[in-house]
Amino acid sequence: MKWITRERPKTDRIACPWLIRRFIDPEAEIIYVPAADVLATAQEIGAISFDAPGATYTHQPNPAGGEWCTFETLIDAYGLTDPALTTMAHIVHAADVSTDVDTHPFGAALAALGAAGPFVEADDQVLLGRASYIYDALYTHCGQRLRAETES
Repeated sequence: MKWITRERPKTDRIACPWLIRRFIDPEAEIIYVPAADVLATAQEIGAISFDAPGATYTHQPNPAGGEWCTFETLIDAYGLTDPALTTMAHIVHAADVSTDVDTHPFGAALAALGAAGPFVEADDQVLLGRASYIYDALYTHCGQRLRAETES
């Protein structure tokens, strides 16, 4: 399936493709286009839109209050219950929702990495590939930390 979002990805637009390919659609084709073209291009090519105004999956109200980032929206929509993903979602949320950056100690660091990515790599697809390592490592860290907590 084709998935489409805004070009020049930062935190949520790197985290979501990582999540999509790892847990939702391993063969996903991720497409980045100018923000103004996301919805029209999605309709034209039959893609699923995400992390853009009016997209199929984007920020939405959290039933418990506040707002979910797109990463959290996808986890909920696809019924993903992996505890490491739940922990990771708190970190991505803190990094992506500026008013909540202090809700997790890794939030500011992940936000800084996301903001810097487009300056390090001009090609969005190469940036996605390079930055996916961060999310692989973060997921592994969350899983190992949860295992250590349950073994104590």
